[in-house]
Amino acid sequence: MLDIILKRKEGTNVLKGIKLRLYPNRTQQNQLEQMFGNDRFVWNQMLAMMNERYQNNKALPFLGKFKLNYLLKPLKKEYPFLKTSDSSSLQVVNEFLTQSWKNFFQDKSGQIGKPRFHSRKYLKKSYTGKSIIKTAGKRYLKIPKLGYVKTSKTGVLQNTKIKRYTVLLEPLFASTGGNI
Repeated sequence: MLDIILKRKEGTNVLKGIKLRLYPNRTQQNQLEQMFGNDRFVWNQMLAMMNERYQNNKALPFLGKFKLNYLLKPLKKEYPFLKTSDSSSLQVVNEFLTQSWKNFFQDKSGQIGKPRFHSRKYLKKSYTGKSIIKTAGKRYLKIPKLGYVKTSKTGVLQNTKIKRYTVLLEPLFASTGGNI
């Protein structure tokens, strides 16, 4: 099951998010798995670089998300499979990594540790993009790099401009249907 969480602002009412179920075909499922893996790969590469930089000289200034985004182009040249991902999703990975480092440096209580590497068995298989999603007809969304994806409903999305979205793979859980 794939869910997409959308955030929108409508007049004075603020809608935090809408959760829709996606029904991708086989090639779109493979593309989504590749995008999840690419986001994890970029997170790990950038984290390794930042850890090495932090270990070598702790007095160096902290790299922000814009400086990390400049490193994406050489990374894509070195690893061509990253070009299959939406570029905005890789920028969001840098944004999340920068925020986790800021949380680590600003925490005075010692509760928040350094950011960690994500393994292939990382539970949260998702990617967030900043590209614009369009509704295309009844029950179809046009998502960058995926094309037209069938969804559970699009009626709630009429006349809205979606600027940021998260595609999340949620595992299906079996229901017991009674007391355990």
